Amino acid sequence: MTRNLWIALSFTMLISGAFAQEQTTVILLRHAEKAYDGTKDPALTEEGSKRAQELARVLTDVDIDAIYTTPFKRTRLTVAPLAGLKGLEIKEYNPWKLEETTDLIRNSAGKTLVFSGHSNTTPALINLLTDSDQWKQLDEKDYDNLYIVTLTESGVARVLQLAFGEKSVF
Repeated sequence: MTRNLWIALSFTMLISGAFAQEQTTVILLRHAEKAYDGTKDPALTEEGSKRAQELARVLTDVDIDAIYTTPFKRTRLTVAPLAGLKGLEIKEYNPWKLEETTDLIRNSAGKTLVFSGHSNTTPALINLLTDSDQWKQLDEKDYDNLYIVTLTESGVARVLQLAFGEKSVF
């Protein structure tokens, strides 16, 4: 390798390292299909259980540091297969105090976190993380969205919206 090429590569590595920032990754989703059993805390339907298994499959190769849910069966059951696969305890967050949840996320720099929420709390949490009002409440029959929010140390937030499992039927 010529001396000039070596100097150019060394300079490039030095510059890219100087601008590298620690990134926090937050994976958010609404719980899977819930049973309409007349209770305030229903479990998942058969379709919902299949979607929960698909979530675990989709995230198999992702290094996950923590999994959070609201205090409801449907949110816990949605991430239970993933938690089992990763050997992680499911932790709770308060869906009525999302500002506290954003503090928890911002204090988890460099981590990858999964949050299972609801049709209203998932987009609300994304809006808080991105300092926007772009994300609207999900339709009650919308279960297939998967949002990946990346946060840099400098506060820049990016959202990638994907889908997983069977397409939701509206």
